[in-house]
Amino acid sequence: MHLTAPADRRTAPRDADGMAVASFILGLLGLLVLNLVLGPIAVVLAGVALWRGTARRGRALLGLILGLADLVVLAAFVQADQTVSWSF
Repeated sequence: MHLTAPADRRTAPRDADGMAVASFILGLLGLLVLNLVLGPIAVVLAGVALWRGTARRGRALLGLILGLADLVVLAAFVQADQTVSWSF
């Protein structure tokens, strides 16, 4: 009798938790630099983490919110100076 779970079942929740943390970090970083790239990545990672049922649901939701905030900040700066790039 085999008592251990297959490797994909053991790592799936851990992968989802990692995606939740990564989405939070990338969303936070995206507010400062590369929001055009990091914002959508944070949104996608948060969505996948939530879909997979992460134990870090709050962190995934924060990553989703920060990723969307990245895109809002980008849109605001694009409207302000009519370019896709911005600086402090």
